[in-house]
Amino acid sequence: MSQVTGADTTQADRAGAVPEAAHEIVERALALSRADGCVVIATESSSVNLRWATNTLTTNGASRDRSITVVSVVGRSFGVRTASTIDTPAGGRGARPGDMAHPTDADGLAELVRAAEDAAREADDAEDYADLLGPTTAGLGPGGGLVTAGGTFTDPAARTGTAVFAAFARDLAEAFGSARAQGRRLFGFAQHDVTTTWLGTSTGLRLRHSQPTGSVEWNAKSGVPGGSVWHGQSTHDFTDVDVAATDAALRSRLAWCERSVELPAGRYETLLPPSAVADLMIDLYWSAAGRDAAEGRTVFSRPGGATRIGEAIGPAGLRLFSDPADPELATTPFVTAASSSSMSSVFDNGLALGATDWIRDGALAALVQTRASARATQSPVTPIIDNLILDAGGSASLEEMIASTRRGLLLTSLWYIREVDPEVLLLTGLTRDGVYLVENGEVTGAVNNFRFNESPVDLLGRTVQLGAATRTMGREWADWFALTRMPPMRVADFNMSSVSPAS
Repeated sequence: MSQVTGADTTQADRAGAVPEAAHEIVERALALSRADGCVVIATESSSVNLRWATNTLTTNGASRDRSITVVSVVGRSFGVRTASTIDTPAGGRGARPGDMAHPTDADGLAELVRAAEDAAREADDAEDYADLLGPTTAGLGPGGGLVTAGGTFTDPAARTGTAVFAAFARDLAEAFGSARAQGRRLFGFAQHDVTTTWLGTSTGLRLRHSQPTGSVEWNAKSGVPGGSVWHGQSTHDFTDVDVAATDAALRSRLAWCERSVELPAGRYETLLPPSAVADLMIDLYWSAAGRDAAEGRTVFSRPGGATRIGEAIGPAGLRLFSDPADPELATTPFVTAASSSSMSSVFDNGLALGATDWIRDGALAALVQTRASARATQSPVTPIIDNLILDAGGSASLEEMIASTRRGLLLTSLWYIREVDPEVLLLTGLTRDGVYLVENGEVTGAVNNFRFNESPVDLLGRTVQLGAATRTMGREWADWFALTRMPPMRVADFNMSSVSPAS
C-alpha cells in the first residue's frame, strides 16, 4: 500500500545571506540520497497583492517562499518529506532582492533526505509502484528534457513585483472616484504570483517551469437591501484586466437590484455565467479518477468494474479538455507529484503532459489515469493537468442568451459547494451576490438566494444551450484551480431546492 508521510516544515531567518540557487539544492539533495531512487522538487514563489474596501486601497503586500520536497524510493515503497522557508526581510520592512534565506542548511538538507528514506523503509509496498522516469522514458522528446517551457534547468526563479499593478491601480483609483460620486462601495482583492518549479530525479531528469497566475475579485455594494454583486477574473499579467468595463458591469448589476422579487424553491430555467460553470466543471474533473471509477465508486462507474468511457453525457459537439500548451491558459507541461492518490503518483514525476480530451463530441473520452491505474484498467495514461476548457462551438454571449430568454433566472456565482453523493456526483451549494429574474429578454429584478442540489454530470445531459467560451475564474475553487475557459450555460430545470437566507 502506498504511504505518504507528513510534511516536516523548517523556517529559516537568515536575512542578508546569499541564497543558494534552487537547482543547486536539487542537485545536492540528489547527491545525498542513498535510496534506490530519488525525486527532488523545488519551488520558489514570488507574490504581490492589493486589497481595497469602501473605495479605498487598504493594504498591499509582497512575499517570497521556497519549498523543497524529497521523494525517496526504497524497494517498492516510498517516503516523502518537505521543508519550506518564508522570506523574512531584514528589519521587517518588506522584501528586498537577495534577502531570501536558505530553505535548509547543509545539515538540514541531509536530515530531510534521511527522513524521507526512513519513511520509505517503514512504508508498505506502493500500489502505484513503477520505475522512475528518465530522459528517454518521460516522453519529453529530443534533448532529454533538459530544456522546458520557461527556460533551462539552471535559470533562476522568475519573479513578480508591484509594477504588475501599475496600470490596474491607476484605473482602480478612477473607479473609486466614480463609485463615491454615485453612492456605490467597491471592495476587492488582487494578487499576482509567479511560481518556478525545478524537478530532478536520480534517473537523470532535469525540468523547470515558471507559472504566472493572477486574479482579481470585486464586490460592489449599494444602499439597496440585497444590493451586492461579485465579479472575478483570472489573468497572467493584468494587461487584460479592464477596470472601467468591470466597473460598468458591476454598476449595471446593482441597478438590477433596485427591484426585489421573492420566489419560492423549485426548478427554473437558469442561465449560468462562465464563472459558475467553471466551479461545477472543476468538481466534475476532480471526480474523474479512473481508478475510483473502475472500483465502482464514482458517477463514471458501471457495474462489474467497467467505466462510462464512450457513453454520451452531454450534447453533441461538446468538448471538455485540458491542454498545458493552450496559449491563454498555459500551465506546467510535466507531472509534479508530491504525493500519491487515485489522481496522481509520485512515480510519474516528470512525465510529459499533452492535450487530453475528457469529453469529446458529448461522450466521455478519458478519465484521469496514472501509469499504475492505466496499467490496471488497460487504459491510456492521461494524467491530471492544471487547466480545464469547456467548448461546444457556441457563439452567443451571456447578454445574447438573456435577450432570448422568455422567463428564467440569471445567476452570478456559486458558493459553499459540497459533495453529497459521489455515486451521482450530487452537489449542494448556495447562490451568492446576485440572482436575477429574466422576463421577455430583460432582467427585471433581483431574486432571493437559493440552496441548490445538482450534479454537473446530469446538468451536461440537460443543457439546452452553451454560449461562447471565454477565460473565466470560478468563485469557490479559484484558490486551487484558476485556469479555466468556459461558456455560459442554459439549463431548463436547475434545481433550487430551498430558499436561502444568505445575502
